[in-house]
Amino acid sequence: MAQRNRAFSRGGLQVTHPDAAAVDVGGATHYAAVRPDAADEPVRQFNCFTADLHAMADWFEQCGVKIVAMESTGVYWIPLYEVLERRGFEVLLVNARHVKNVSGRKSDVLDCQWLQQLLSFGLLRGAFRPADHMCALRALSRQRARLLRDQGRYVQHMQKAMTLMNIQLTNVISDVAGATGQKIVRAIVAGERDPGQLATYRDARIHASEAEIAASLLGNWRDEHLFALRQALAAFDFCGSQLAECDAQVERAMALLHKHPGSPEPGKRRGRGRNAPRFDVREHLFKLCGVDLTRIDGIDVTTAMTVISEIGTDMTRFATVKHFTSWLGLCPGTKISGGKVLGAATKRSVNRATQALKLAAAALRASKSALGAYYRRMCARMDKGKAVTAAAHKLARLIYLMLTKGQEYTDKGQLYYEERYRERVVRSLAKKANELGMLLVPFANPD
Repeated sequence: MAQRNRAFSRGGLQVTHPDAAAVDVGGATHYAAVRPDAADEPVRQFNCFTADLHAMADWFEQCGVKIVAMESTGVYWIPLYEVLERRGFEVLLVNARHVKNVSGRKSDVLDCQWLQQLLSFGLLRGAFRPADHMCALRALSRQRARLLRDQGRYVQHMQKAMTLMNIQLTNVISDVAGATGQKIVRAIVAGERDPGQLATYRDARIHASEAEIAASLLGNWRDEHLFALRQALAAFDFCGSQLAECDAQVERAMALLHKHPGSPEPGKRRGRGRNAPRFDVREHLFKLCGVDLTRIDGIDVTTAMTVISEIGTDMTRFATVKHFTSWLGLCPGTKISGGKVLGAATKRSVNRATQALKLAAAALRASKSALGAYYRRMCARMDKGKAVTAAAHKLARLIYLMLTKGQEYTDKGQLYYEERYRERVVRSLAKKANELGMLLVPFANPD
């Protein structure tokens, strides 16, 4: 064994990318390294200005570089990545935690040289990044999500300002941003102080009576809190106008990505969510993907748009469905040592597509579909967090199969799933009884 180890160490690693280069990305400067025999000065420093990025690309071309590795440092890598990709280089974006330098002195020069050495030996793998035309839709989708978060924060500011004035409106209506809440808040900002008059803005769907609403609107009306309420409402309206502009831009971006003709078949009637875009997202998603992802129970147009904007429609980047669910962080982990399984928990993930799928999975709790029955069975076997992950894993597999096979999803219903589950349990019990030398005999259960 010792001789084989020595023979292997003498052979060493094989160079698989002799034309490799690497960049240590920074906020103000980048350090680039090529192989030592490619240039008199194999490590050079470049500024972050656009002209310097093109100068780096020119230097790589002079050195015969074809593939470049860089760390995913904040957002500083994006301009350089786009410049190198447009210039025809194969660019690998690697996780900084996977390429930690050897122990000892650390510097930008050593980091880029270490990256270049790892890449030349073929020890680095690039992270997933959707195609350039999908990155525009992804950026707009993320911008829209940020605007929704900001708008929700200003709703909280309105609630706080009213609470400081002892206006207990949130105790009688469920949503200050709803129809009744907005009418009352805008009337208060306009100068109305009579609780009885404000209560007349009550919508017929509100369970609380006008008397209860009027009682909750008797406050102290302090000027400083009214000023805060007025500013929070103005900021809320500004975010609303920004959302309208963003939705228009998202619609134009999706229209440019259409690849499939036709329209989706009529499906289940679902109410439009308050935060959903104000255009026909389902129609655009069908022309983009060729399938209707909203036919999957739990997935609405907002969830489908988030997932597609994050992963795109080209699933060839993932070899199998297992690779796809592993990238999402929805498959069990493998932590094994000494032949023992030390842990199988899924990895923590901040992937936006993963979070959207988990929210969709949690919405299956009351669904009368096969997916809803699966989620409830998982909840009976394990805690809710693991059940949500398991259901999100199933949703991810369905999305992958629909995008790769081009087949529509058809829900067979809760009763079909429960019957199939019963058949699996019966087969398992019959097999166990046979192993014990017994016979499992079914009998009719009298009513």
